[in-house]
Amino acid sequence: MTTANFAGSATPKLTGVIPPVCTPLTPDYEVDAASLVRLIDHLVEGGVDALFVLGSSSEVAYLTDAQRRVVLDTVVGHVGGQVPVLAGVIDMTTPRVLDHVRVAAEAGVSGLVATAPFYTRTHPDEIRTHFRTIAARGGLPLYAYDLPVSVHTKLSAELLLGLAAEGVLAGVKDSSGDDGGLRAVILGREEPFSVLTGSEVTVDSALWMGADGVVPGLGNVDPQGYVELYRCAARGDWEAARSEQERLVRLFEIVTVGGARMGGSSAGLGAFKAALHLRGVIDCPVTALPQIPLNDEETGRIGKLLAAAGLL
Repeated sequence: MTTANFAGSATPKLTGVIPPVCTPLTPDYEVDAASLVRLIDHLVEGGVDALFVLGSSSEVAYLTDAQRRVVLDTVVGHVGGQVPVLAGVIDMTTPRVLDHVRVAAEAGVSGLVATAPFYTRTHPDEIRTHFRTIAARGGLPLYAYDLPVSVHTKLSAELLLGLAAEGVLAGVKDSSGDDGGLRAVILGREEPFSVLTGSEVTVDSALWMGADGVVPGLGNVDPQGYVELYRCAARGDWEAARSEQERLVRLFEIVTVGGARMGGSSAGLGAFKAALHLRGVIDCPVTALPQIPLNDEETGRIGKLLAAAGLL
């Protein structure tokens, strides 16, 4: 755990590059622990500041509870405190989330990440109760994950900042695509609340607005690129930051390669895994059922994009 990025206080300040770690699978859809260890080494050696497991890029919605536990034990055990490990405890309702909270805490994670409840139709007061209960039961820093495309609820600046003022939330991962809302949170926050963007393609502008870091799915493929982008921004070299961001925008085209014949999740996660396989990091690029796999032609196009980005 690096005190510069995750201080040992009740409300730690999380900054920098925190990739949402992919979950490598075997051809028969079990967690590939050996490939996961190599991926963790790839990320840590790339200079990332923390790791976020069991998020969207981890295929958390597809994993069984037993598979989630394998991921937690493998990552926390291998990292050995080199960097903080945040665990997604994402599920439909508070009782189900609390089961994941208990397992994550037992595994020894540094913090928890939760969305608003979903499937059920909830009121903001119920969402507040959800986060308050997780924080009280978890005993760990809690980060809200604003992901309206998946949970169908937008976390307002008022809600987030109010829970931060209560000491319930330590930060937010904003994957809403709402730059105005992101700016409202940045303007209204009080330290040490962490504001992290989940957008791979607008990191430079989010950091310029005052965001504290980035949680990029593409960071699995090119952690060094996002670390370089963050460092350029931190030293105020915005021209260099923009140049690196533009290179990463071109690389991000990998997520569109399979889009004509599959869902966005299949195309994006399949692209990340295909790229990691081509780079020799993971053994198998399979994605969990019922996602449609990329074919050889699509994988070849991803290889060309990797080469153009200087990664092959």
